[in-house]
Amino acid sequence: MPQSIENGFQIDVKVTHLPDYELQAPYKHFFSYQITIKNIGNQPAQLVSRFWKILDGSHAPEYVNGLGVVGQQPILEPGESFTYTSACPIISAIGQMSGYYTFLNLMDQTTFKVQTPAFELVTNYSLN
Repeated sequence: MPQSIENGFQIDVKVTHLPDYELQAPYKHFFSYQITIKNIGNQPAQLVSRFWKILDGSHAPEYVNGLGVVGQQPILEPGESFTYTSACPIISAIGQMSGYYTFLNLMDQTTFKVQTPAFELVTNYSLN
């Protein structure tokens, strides 16, 4: 399971290929990913936004950014964690996602980034 630790936060990622999910062309493959964000630091922070770079072997990278994650901007006190599930369609059987979250430190109102670990989007049959 991919993991990263930066600026007092631990990010864990679990990816699942969903081969039976129906997609509209040109997308052929669908993946869900579950991310757990844990505040292992000593200051409360709020997840403000996210940025993703999605690599797909079939075309140029796609970039996704926006406020929060799955419609939420959670506040994480020291020791707390937040888990969410989202999804990504791609054209080729193999891809990759990487990116970062922007947080607001609630003690001093500064913002900082936490890199996510890069994680592979690989269809089940590509592993054989």
